[in-house]
Amino acid sequence: MTVFRFMNKACMKTTMRLLPLVICILVSKISFSQADSSIPKVAVFAPLYLDSAFDNSMNYRYGNNFPKFLNPGLEFYEGLQIAVDSLQKEGIRMDVHVFDTRGANGSVTKFAAGPDLSNTDLIIGHITALEARTLAEVAAKNNIPFINVNYPNDAGITNNPNYIILNSTISTHCAALYKFLQKNYSTSDIIFLKRKGKDEKLEAYFTDLEKTTTSVPLKMKSVSVDDALSGKILLKNLDSTKSNIIVAASLDVNFANKLLQTINGYGESYHVTVLGMPNWDNIEMGKSMSENLELIYGTPFYVNPTDKKAESILQYFKTKFYSRPSDMVYRGYETLYHFGHLLTIHGTNTGSSLSDKRFRAFTDFDIQPVLDKKTMTLDYFENRKIYFVKKVGGVVKAVY
Repeated sequence: MTVFRFMNKACMKTTMRLLPLVICILVSKISFSQADSSIPKVAVFAPLYLDSAFDNSMNYRYGNNFPKFLNPGLEFYEGLQIAVDSLQKEGIRMDVHVFDTRGANGSVTKFAAGPDLSNTDLIIGHITALEARTLAEVAAKNNIPFINVNYPNDAGITNNPNYIILNSTISTHCAALYKFLQKNYSTSDIIFLKRKGKDEKLEAYFTDLEKTTTSVPLKMKSVSVDDALSGKILLKNLDSTKSNIIVAASLDVNFANKLLQTINGYGESYHVTVLGMPNWDNIEMGKSMSENLELIYGTPFYVNPTDKKAESILQYFKTKFYSRPSDMVYRGYETLYHFGHLLTIHGTNTGSSLSDKRFRAFTDFDIQPVLDKKTMTLDYFENRKIYFVKKVGGVVKAVY
């Protein structure tokens, strides 16, 4: 039997009013103290905002609206729920507890200080930097694997073999992008576009990669622009007689949109391939965009629409909720499904199980140790698998 419960007051009642699908996951009514100690225990932290969504009389605060800030955590939770159902059908017994990190009477710091985590076998977190550090301390102290699902940073955590980052860091993205360029554009003239005084850290990553590469360095020309993105500065660096390759080293999505719109304004005179940063994944490349403008970005998470599990989740949402599942739904599903299986088979011995890919859901995780370069000791583990997605005219044209 799989147990799936919330650890803040009135959460079950409020969630049932907020999300009809929650009714499907209440499969046990036993209390925490009565739980079978032999069943693996999983603690999941997510920003559900359930207490914020309802007043003291359990009335929903937002009428017919559904504020965007509620979406990520609840969508992540929806994926967890579907994973619980899948695990239960496979006979996997697991005791899963969900902590609302935005509950009125709780926080990660408070939960970490309580008794509930001391007997936990796996921690999964949709968290912030501060929450990552707090949970990492608990994981290190109690030798519990801690999966950081969403925060793409080490959060200053070192010497912790129990810490696992799934959403790859920016340095890993840059290294993967450099190799992608070497493989596909090794002989091309590449424009390295940066904003004046704002993107030096990203440029430093590429400079270091250029110095340490064992292959032929790329032919990159650095071009600086201001936030206003003067079209003349960019235009004078483009060549209408060949394909132009631009590495846009900026994590500012507003700047990214402005850059793409500016290039699109050049019409069919220039063929341009823009390689952006990982947070460009939600940028819309509508049908009005020129067919001569390509956007390529890296992502550690990719769901193939033809995948049977993905299609099953899609159809479930269409039938039950008349909507499409978001990226966070798939991420919640694959995290609990994959690592739940590993926990059942390998226990809490993190390092020996991460190469086991038998229970892959959507993503080909390539989780590798990250070492301190000075001491060569293990700091944490990180997913190094980066997919590259090409969008043209509002359509995904290729995935590498």
